[in-house]
Amino acid sequence: MRHPPAGAGILPTPPRRQKILRLALPIIAGMLSQSLINLIDAALVGSLGEVPLAGVGIGGYAMFLITALVFGLSSGVQAQTARRHGEADWAQRAVALNAGLVLAVLAALPITALCLWQAPRLLALINQDPAVNAVAVEYFRWRVLSLVAVAMIFCFRGYWNGIQQTGIYLRIILFMHLVNVLASIGLIFGYLGLPAMGAAGAGAGTTLSLFAGLAVWALLSVRHATASGFLAALPRRLTFVTTLRLAAPHSFQQLWFAAGYAVLFWILGQIGTASVAVGHVLVNLSLLLILPGVGLGMAAMSLVGEALGQRAHREAHRWGWDVVRLAWLCLALLALPMALFPDRVLGLFLHDPALIALGRLPLQLTAAMIVLDAAALVLGQALLGAGANRTVMTTTLTLQWLVFLPLAWWVGVELELGLLGIWWAQLGYRCLNSAWFVMIWQRRRWQRLRV
Repeated sequence: MRHPPAGAGILPTPPRRQKILRLALPIIAGMLSQSLINLIDAALVGSLGEVPLAGVGIGGYAMFLITALVFGLSSGVQAQTARRHGEADWAQRAVALNAGLVLAVLAALPITALCLWQAPRLLALINQDPAVNAVAVEYFRWRVLSLVAVAMIFCFRGYWNGIQQTGIYLRIILFMHLVNVLASIGLIFGYLGLPAMGAAGAGAGTTLSLFAGLAVWALLSVRHATASGFLAALPRRLTFVTTLRLAAPHSFQQLWFAAGYAVLFWILGQIGTASVAVGHVLVNLSLLLILPGVGLGMAAMSLVGEALGQRAHREAHRWGWDVVRLAWLCLALLALPMALFPDRVLGLFLHDPALIALGRLPLQLTAAMIVLDAAALVLGQALLGAGANRTVMTTTLTLQWLVFLPLAWWVGVELELGLLGIWWAQLGYRCLNSAWFVMIWQRRRWQRLRV
């Protein structure tokens, strides 16, 4: 296996580092703000009591699973847009966006109708408490009305990220968050003459904010993307096929990756309630702290796609490693407090000394996982930019479902090593995951793919 380019320093050169950060920082800020707004929503609903809060949590997780079905549209549009951008084919840059928007409507409308109809059955698969489910169903039905808007926003985000205008994403998402907070407060509590909808008001407020954001994305694109072919004509059949070919594996991967966490919590439930509580904190901390890695990976997707459009294959390969090195440093700095002060970090979420003791070493292992995962996070996204979506899907799901989850059951339940044993198994899985993506990247077969 070949290694990073000879002579490569610990960090990319200043000009390359600035270009990576210029693309990645707005994406990272937008993702972190999304996590913050979820906490604000939880705080607003939490004042209504335990049952509404639990219902919103269950409904939100169900919406997360459904959203995964259209998530791949973002990478499908971004990969093609970045390639056209690199080829300097200015008049065709938005053609993939047009195809993505059509596919978004065609996919989201029937899914929305099915979810509205079958919401009680779907939520019953996740939770069996009738009182919680009643809240969850009402909240989820309001949220799923926004699926068309979510799918189309993914397409717009993919286009603007593909032409390396990532700052637009941050500005629009901050506007959406403002609308969400104001609308949710009004609809939850019935302020300003609005109906007091309780927990369902949080779902209605979020849906309203998403349609407001979609309107801004559309107006911006009409003003600035028309010269690139936005809404100029119905895309050719080949563009639809290419967009679907790129989007479907990524959506499938996201759906089953999310389902994998549900299985992990089921396994923890076989060990005990304490393991579920600590595991919930550990997983949510790791998902929050890897967001900078994901944002850097999305920057790598655009840079690799642009370089391949210019037929600069060595440059595309170098961009991947430059972003990985930056991600390693960034994630190491974020993981340091977890490694050095685990009790203090856990004490922010857990107040039982026994739970803190249970989570101490697993949290330190989580800190190591975050750093070790950098190569997989970045190179997985970079491969999406090259059009290797099927490779990313098969690698991710094979290692998660055929390696980690069976190993977690065997180690944690059969061998009775509990939460700590599962987290050691997860550390090994993360190492294998990153090593596998490094091997794929170094073989360079992705450089021959057409997008």
